[in-house]
Amino acid sequence: MKKSRLSHAKQSKLIEHFVAGTTARCASSLVGVNKTTAAYYYHRLREIIYQEVEMQSPFQGEIEVGESYFGGRRKGQRGRGAAGKIPVFGLLKRIGKVYTQVIPNAKSKTLMKIIRNKVIPDSTVYTDSFRSYNILDVSEFHHYRINHSKLFAKKHNHMNVIENFWNQAKRHMRKFNGVPAKHFGPFLKECEWRFNNPDPKTQ
Repeated sequence: MKKSRLSHAKQSKLIEHFVAGTTARCASSLVGVNKTTAAYYYHRLREIIYQEVEMQSPFQGEIEVGESYFGGRRKGQRGRGAAGKIPVFGLLKRIGKVYTQVIPNAKSKTLMKIIRNKVIPDSTVYTDSFRSYNILDVSEFHHYRINHSKLFAKKHNHMNVIENFWNQAKRHMRKFNGVPAKHFGPFLKECEWRFNNPDPKTQ
């Protein structure tokens, strides 16, 4: 944004509003810039965040793994495979950071490729009872699963932290009243970045 015609003061204000979670439309009014300009500036910030978080080092230790589904207004089926929704996959190191990725489907082949790319072998992986995770039983990882139809936690065996992240991400997304599918990835990475850097000063 070095070539931007916006003054340094206005750029700084837009960054402050972005960190505070203010929408681009609202920020444009508060800062005194065109709403298209504010939206473009926010988009560039998300692109920077996307590039930064993609360079995270592989995770090691205790990792919670799970998918979630965002968006879609069609009535009917919910949860896995719900019509009109965007499937996403997440890895979360306990007492650590989260990594997310938009996925084309939740098949074993798709999920294992991400796990092997982002988790160091011999780590402990916690999942629910979804059949796509069955392959982890014969993998290079220690696999524990929790059956959510019976209980949500059994001592150390749970997925509470990644479920908390999904809830936070969906709350943040709701303020935008719908995110176009082609821009969803950067918005998701913003949620990841906010979770991994909760201190506004760090942001």
